[in-house]
Parts: sequence; C-alpha cells; structure tokens
Amino acid sequence: MSDQQTKHETLLSKLEQHLVVERYSVQIRNRYLAVAANFLRFLDRRRISVKTATLTDVSAYLECELRRFRHNRGHSPLSLRGWRASHTTGIHQLLRLAIGKWPPDPIPSSVNARFNRKLCAEYGQWLREWRGLAAETVDGLLAEAQRFLCSGGRCKGAETLMQLTVSDIDCYLQSRVSSLRRVSRKSIALLLRSFVRYLYETGRTDRDLSRFIIVPTTYAYESIPSALRPADISAVLGSTRQDRSPIGLRDYAILMMLSTYGLRAGEVTRLRLEDIDWRADRFYVRHTKTGSQSVLPLLPSVGDALLDYLRRGRPASDVREIFVRARAPYRGFQSGSSLYTPVRRRLEAAGIYPVGKRGPHAFRHARAVSLLLAEVSVKGIGDLLGHRSAASTAAYLKLATEHLRGVALDVPNSERQP
Repeated sequence: MSDQQTKHETLLSKLEQHLVVERYSVQIRNRYLAVAANFLRFLDRRRISVKTATLTDVSAYLECELRRFRHNRGHSPLSLRGWRASHTTGIHQLLRLAIGKWPPDPIPSSVNARFNRKLCAEYGQWLREWRGLAAETVDGLLAEAQRFLCSGGRCKGAETLMQLTVSDIDCYLQSRVSSLRRVSRKSIALLLRSFVRYLYETGRTDRDLSRFIIVPTTYAYESIPSALRPADISAVLGSTRQDRSPIGLRDYAILMMLSTYGLRAGEVTRLRLEDIDWRADRFYVRHTKTGSQSVLPLLPSVGDALLDYLRRGRPASDVREIFVRARAPYRGFQSGSSLYTPVRRRLEAAGIYPVGKRGPHAFRHARAVSLLLAEVSVKGIGDLLGHRSAASTAAYLKLATEHLRGVALDVPNSERQP
C-alpha cells in the first residue's frame, strides 16, 4: 500500500469515527464513506491532494458522477437536489477533517471586493464595540451595507465611494424598496443611513450624505403587529400535543415556551440544559437583542412538556442545547429563524392561517396582548419580554386599542354645566 493510500485510509477511518460520534445511522455512515472514498480516488486520478481540494474540484466530481448516473440508468436523478446532497454531505465532512474549515471563505475576485470585505469587517467591529449593538442588530446592518456595496452588478471601491452622490443613493433605495410596505422601506432607509454616516465619519466619503436619506413616516396604526387569537393558540397546542413522535414532543415543548413566556425564537434555541433549575422551578433566559438575562418561573405545564421531550423525544447527544435537530448530526438549531418552518407547519396542521406573521414571533405578540388584557403594567410586560426600553413594549399596545379605551381615565368636561 502506497503512502497516499495509507493517508486516505487513515482519513476515512477518522471520518467513520466522526460519523459514529455524531450518531449517524449505519446506512447513512456507509453511504457517506463510500462517496468519500470515491471522491478520494477521483482526486488521485487528477493528481490533486485532498488538502488542496477546492469547490471547483467538488463540482467537477459531481458532474462526473452525474454523467455516470445518466449513462447507467438512462435518466437523470428524480431529485437532482437530493442526489447532490447525498454526495456532498459526506465529501464536505471529509474535507473538514482534512483541511479544517470547509467550505472555505470565497477569495475576493478583485481589489474592490477585497476593499469591501475589509470595510465591512471594520464597520461590524465599530457597531459592536463603539455602539454596543446586539449581534442580531449588527448582522442586519452589515447585510444592508454589503448589499449597497455590491449593488448594480459590481463592487464599489474606495474611489467609487469618494465620488458617491445623492443620485446613487436614491437609485439604490428605489431598487430596494419599490415593492415594499412603508414600514419595510423605513427599516431599510435607517440601515443604509447608519452605513453612509459611518463612511463619512471614517473619511470614505467627502461629505455626509446620510442627511439626504429620507426616512418614510409611519403612522400610528400602520405597523400594528399581527397576533394569534387565544383560540388559535389552543388549537395548535392541542393538535401538536397529539403527535407523540420525537419531533412532535420537541415541537410541543417549543410551542409551550413561545406561548407561555413570549420568548424570542433565538432565546428558545439558545436554552441549554444547565439553564433549567428543576429544584427551584425556574429557568434562565439570555435575551438575544439586549444581552441581559432573566429568571422566569418554570410553570408545571411547561416543565412537563420539557421533561416529556427530554425523556422520550430528544436524541442522545453531547450538545448542551435543549432543543436539537431531529436527524443526525444531533445539534442545536443554527439560529432562531430555524424555528420558522416547524412553527408554520404546526399552525397549518391545526388549520390556522393567520394574516401576517406565521412564525414564532406571532406567539410573542399574542402573549403581550394577553398580559395587557390581564392589566399587567407596561413595565411588567417589558420585563417578561426582555425589552430594554418602554418604547419597545409600546408597539404591542396597538394590538389592544379597544381594551385601552375601556380602561382609559374619564377626562372631566370643563364645559359641563352643574
């Protein structure tokens, strides 16, 4: 056996151990190992070292295998996307073991692209360290900055930014917001204004163009958030509770957390096993937007749902997150947005198609309304929801205007005759 073959055998052995640790089924392990071994033989034929393999090499291998599939079967795969995934997953895990980071960060193709990457890195650092913004807020600001820098089909460089005009900004905003609601247009304008102001303050533009970015006015009841009705929540909880599969137990526990406490989706996905204090019937929540931490009572109904999932539904895993994926590798959800699809499916399974939001945040809005109708103070609602300021909580008051009219103080009429 040659040295190259020995290295490949060692690498495949590491991959097998990795798949065992991640608790993949025997069938899936054998599939990934077979594809990985075939990919290594493909690299050998082309005299390519596995440590220098690129995305182009993976694409070339897939094209070769796809031609072979069509020749042997006489037709293309029924699901080309599924066929590619069945090949690339094992290869990607092999390359992570061989190279370390995979897929690699794309190499900037031009001087302007390299300039933009460096600029966005500095902007993100400034947002975090000088403005003290939460990670999710920084991500939104950076995403808009990257869209602006790469708008028009080409990357803007240092010279382009220095020559930036009001017309350039107007053209970009027109392309971004032409089909959006006023609330969304306002959000995009504010994100862009922050970046343009940063460009001026760091000397990338010769004048402050941020003051020319007009932010649309939103009216008092224009941005009323959508909320589920109590009957909707009861229906989706009842429907999900009947599903006693591991996924059903997990989704029911998640829905109980969302509907009972009004948590953000990211706060649910970040819950860890050590955050639950079973003896004291309480749990700890790290608020994703403010960075603060709350201690909330663990109500019996929620505790029972969590225990049911942990005992009968949660796969054996070394990760500390409470809620994990239903298929290997058994890891926590990547982000709060990962809950949108399972929540939407549970709503649809219960026959609920609300107008507006259909994801986890609709439960947060509903909880805010229920607390308001129970005459909990605005500060109390804000404390439970993890709001930093009363202004954030005030948005939810729009959802219960009729109730507010009922509890409003009676203002004496000064013109009333005795």
